[in-house]
Amino acid sequence: MLNRFAPLVPLALVSLLFGCAAQMPASQQQSQNPQFKDSVTAQTAAKRADYSASVLDDEIATEDELAQFADNKPYRLPVLADSILERGKSLIGTRYRFGGTSTTSGFDCSGFIGYLFREEAGMSLPRSSREMINIDAPLVKRNDLKPGDLLFFSTAGRGRVSHAGIYLGDDQFIHSSSRRSGGVRVDSLDDAYWARTFIEAKRALAMAPSKVPETTTAMTSTTLKRQHR
Repeated sequence: MLNRFAPLVPLALVSLLFGCAAQMPASQQQSQNPQFKDSVTAQTAAKRADYSASVLDDEIATEDELAQFADNKPYRLPVLADSILERGKSLIGTRYRFGGTSTTSGFDCSGFIGYLFREEAGMSLPRSSREMINIDAPLVKRNDLKPGDLLFFSTAGRGRVSHAGIYLGDDQFIHSSSRRSGGVRVDSLDDAYWARTFIEAKRALAMAPSKVPETTTAMTSTTLKRQHR
């Protein structure tokens, strides 16, 4: 009896194996095909190349934009930033006053920024943070911040700018915070509150005029002398 069915066993095995191959998912069948693997590898490499190229284009566009703002200007941004920030730090503790724009009256956030940029860089910035965020200056990524960059926050919610400060470096920024917190002070962007409310940053110093105020030159010279003592 067994001898009668013996020739049928190989045929049954061949049929079973053919059936499994037919029911195998298309993706699995394709993955076992060397030509398909080579095609997928080539497509993946092409997509990665396209993505890298698009990222590079974005970076080049940003560099070109920054260069455009800096063309034909004999000053160096770090010098202006040092002057602004040194003056700002000398005003730490100055009281907060809504609408304030001077050392005698006190400052609100935009009044403090406007005062420093006017006195140290000869720049006239918009009066409110809502107008200031719209200035025609290069946007700066969070991880590309440089001293002197303007920082904007949405402290009142709904994604609208309601506060601004100036980046110091090392994730620190200076601002006229509020009456309750003591006016002009230094805070960290790493603090949960400021990290959560941060909107964007702009390099306003790229718009500075070619001729800087004499007070800036004097302040910078004084700063450099202190650094070399």
